[in-house]
Amino acid sequence: MSPFLILCIIAAYFAAILGVSALTSSKKGSSSDFFRGGGKSPWYIVAISTIGSSISGVTFLSVPGMVAASEFSYMQMVIGFTFGYVAVAYVLLPLYYRINMNSIYGYLEQRYGRAGYFTGAAFFLISKLLGCGVRMFLTASVLQLILFDSLGIPFWLNVAVTMVIVWLYTFRGGVRTLVWADMLQTFAMIIAVVLCIVYVSKAMGLDFSGLCHSIGDSGMARTWFFDDLKDTRYFWKQFLAGMFTTITMTGLDQDMMQKNLSCKNLKDAQKNMVSSGFLYLPINLIFLCLGVLLFQYCASAGIAVSVGPHAVSGGIKPDQVFATVATGGAMPLAVGILFVLGLVAAAFSSAGSAVTALTTSFTVDFLRADRRLQGLEGEELVAAEKKLVRTRLTVHAVTAIVMGFVIYAFRIIGNQSVINAVYMVASYTYGPLLGIYAFGMATKLQPRKWAVPLICVLSPLICLVLHFNSEAWFGGYRFGFEMLLINGAITFLGLLLASFQRNSYLCKE
Repeated sequence: MSPFLILCIIAAYFAAILGVSALTSSKKGSSSDFFRGGGKSPWYIVAISTIGSSISGVTFLSVPGMVAASEFSYMQMVIGFTFGYVAVAYVLLPLYYRINMNSIYGYLEQRYGRAGYFTGAAFFLISKLLGCGVRMFLTASVLQLILFDSLGIPFWLNVAVTMVIVWLYTFRGGVRTLVWADMLQTFAMIIAVVLCIVYVSKAMGLDFSGLCHSIGDSGMARTWFFDDLKDTRYFWKQFLAGMFTTITMTGLDQDMMQKNLSCKNLKDAQKNMVSSGFLYLPINLIFLCLGVLLFQYCASAGIAVSVGPHAVSGGIKPDQVFATVATGGAMPLAVGILFVLGLVAAAFSSAGSAVTALTTSFTVDFLRADRRLQGLEGEELVAAEKKLVRTRLTVHAVTAIVMGFVIYAFRIIGNQSVINAVYMVASYTYGPLLGIYAFGMATKLQPRKWAVPLICVLSPLICLVLHFNSEAWFGGYRFGFEMLLINGAITFLGLLLASFQRNSYLCKE
């Protein structure tokens, strides 16, 4: 593809997103609009936008690339996602609407005091910053490869422009803008994937019936794995991990819950959450079907890949298959255009949502700036609101800058194994959140305040030791995604050992 054409596609897309931002942002830029969308978001719009912020550029590249090694086993986890969304809708959302706070971690202050509150918020900040940084790095690297290198634009400028655009379309509207912008980005991404399937199928001479038979007979479409408990693809490992991953990385994540709290009421938020869960099933199936077609096309076109039935040493990596086929020149130009559009939509939906959530969490949880409005009226309230807006704008700008540095830091590291390690560490940070929320909701015990942060730090460290020694200690058993559950269980047990009987529901400082 021509670099100029790619640049025009990206520029047109950004112009559309900035237009949505201008239309949906409040002129006053109030904190209520930024933090919770003024509580006026239609539930069906939130349901669609949630898909966009959940599916990052990594998903766009990696899910199609995983079928050669993991087949369709990922669908077992996706089914778990759906059950997890139902659990979040009917267990956690009622709690959040009851406490009625801008940050979901306000519950931890009520339950454990400030130590638990700051611990939960800190784990979220670290996890979201590293996780989104990695996702944006991988996306920025693909854009660097297919566009910016040929234009002589250095990677640091690529990242800087990216974060400026993210800042521009989120700094005023916040959640109100994200809900509508992410809806547009979700449609762009899904349409891009579906049309790519159509074009690749035509290039291979397949009609719809031939497409179905080709995928079914590919040897990469096995979905259910019940035969080997030690296999990381074993059904119950994947299902339970998917369920609890959703409970933690959606239900206990300020990023994902912020949009849900912008709905008009609890009932609407629950309809949004359940709808999102069921939408995940067909959407991820489409990604996996595309992956099978891409590997089959590579085999027929003589494109060497490093995994799968026709693996070649030194071939392209799984994450590069989609980009290579779409932009390599053998496909119709429309495939390359759709790939760029879908990749950019997935990446920026995730980044915008993360920056907004990080801004909210730091402003509300650590600076506690929104509490300046409590008990004020008239001119005092107006003055305090203006001061809160200035604080929030400053935090938002700093967050975008820090995110840019994190993305560039991964470029300097340049080691895929380090990136995988960061992903693992980022996912482990949700284990303590699972443990402290489960303990708080399931018991009336009050752990000693000093013990909460200590236990939450020790739990993932213990899990790391288990991860690296499990095969030697447990007869060849390898921990997979279920490590999240073990992490949460260790945190729960630690809090239980550090507890004493409570006399009231709310913790007294």
